Amino acid sequence: MSETVIEWIRRHVRRLTTLDSEAPLTDLLPVADIVRDARVVAVGAATRQAHELSALSHRLVRLLVEELGFRSLALEGDDASRVGLDEYIRTGTGDPRVMLSEARSFWQTEEILDVVRWMRSFNRRHPDDLVRFAGVARPPQGQTPLDGLAGIERGLAEGVIRWHEDTSDRIVYWGGIAHTVNGGPRTVSPSSPPMTHRNAGSYLREYFGAGYVSIGLTFHHGMAPYPVLPPPAEFADAVLGGTGLDAYLLDLRVDGPPPVRTWLDTPTKTRLIGPHYDPTDNASYHLSGGSLADWFDAVLHTREVTPVRALSCAKNDQ
Repeated sequence: MSETVIEWIRRHVRRLTTLDSEAPLTDLLPVADIVRDARVVAVGAATRQAHELSALSHRLVRLLVEELGFRSLALEGDDASRVGLDEYIRTGTGDPRVMLSEARSFWQTEEILDVVRWMRSFNRRHPDDLVRFAGVARPPQGQTPLDGLAGIERGLAEGVIRWHEDTSDRIVYWGGIAHTVNGGPRTVSPSSPPMTHRNAGSYLREYFGAGYVSIGLTFHHGMAPYPVLPPPAEFADAVLGGTGLDAYLLDLRVDGPPPVRTWLDTPTKTRLIGPHYDPTDNASYHLSGGSLADWFDAVLHTREVTPVRALSCAKNDQ
């Protein structure tokens, strides 16, 4: 069946042509049809430590803001206002490189800095139509932080929902696939025991329905920043990478022959690489508990990745 699926994928993908954040967005324009009237679009990456996935995420943010009117970015993992980034993109006050150096470690990359600088540039050009960071990292006023990982997932979703209710903005939710997929529940490995619970994406799909669109950024192998081996044959990423194509967009909502629909709808595993990875236990690093069609509306797949660029210590980078 996999050869049939691989050949079908080759014929139906839209190849991605550049990682340049300033390049025309022509190769990503089919995403506009996929997101349609979405209120929240999730951009979830299989790892935060790959340059290609971060660069593609940046280009998706550009497309959603510039072409489709999204005006808030929920950048998962920290609070942009805490380190001053929200003020910076609105007014230009401060040094974003210094601010990012005080944020969570996975924000401390040149790729994230590029996004912040682009947001500031957009706001300079559109002073009456600002893009902003969504404040979703903190619990509601008067409430204590939610306990446990399941509570964190619910809190992430509630933050996005609350921001949308308060602002009516269309929101880009940029995070990791463990949080963004429509997973109710899903299992994250490795852990002992594996962690199984509803995630933010499932709450957002429940609340917004078709207004929540999940886009997954997956990869086959590479450096992130350590060598990551090709996925086991039973992983969805093995089939996605079996096309031999460098990078492409695949719409998972399209009709396909029975073998393709079976592959899309059958529970599977997809790789999930965090801050630690042991190549001798390669098969343990995955997300499970759902199918590709459950989790995502579309996938942007990159065959080989390279590491993100660590934030340099230089200052005065406006």
